[in-house]
Amino acid sequence: MENQQVKGSRVLVVDSAKSWEYIMTQAKIQACPMVVHFTAAWCAPSKFMAGFFGELALKYPDVLFLSVDVDEAKSVAEKLDVKAMPTFLLMEEDKQVVDKIVGANTEELLKRVSLFAQKTRQASQAN
Repeated sequence: MENQQVKGSRVLVVDSAKSWEYIMTQAKIQACPMVVHFTAAWCAPSKFMAGFFGELALKYPDVLFLSVDVDEAKSVAEKLDVKAMPTFLLMEEDKQVVDKIVGANTEELLKRVSLFAQKTRQASQAN
């Protein structure tokens, strides 16, 4: 199985339920928090957010950034109750969703990812 990466980016592309499970297992082993962008090729707001999402990935190297196409990994989106694009989930390494942002709001996404990264960094330093 091959994990694709968005060219010139730290964002991993999840293209199936199988690759999602593999990445979730690796994230748990490595105790790596995640930010997941649920997107679709036909969704203009998702395309707009992709570049910004890539910039966030570079800004927070301790966090794993994933892009999930809901048409390619429909079961993943359904399991996590994703109904609109774009949707962003902030997840701890144990697959626990700690925050959900629906819509193309760069300021809100930046604020919440920043807080999330800060909390996870403090938690890992405490351990």
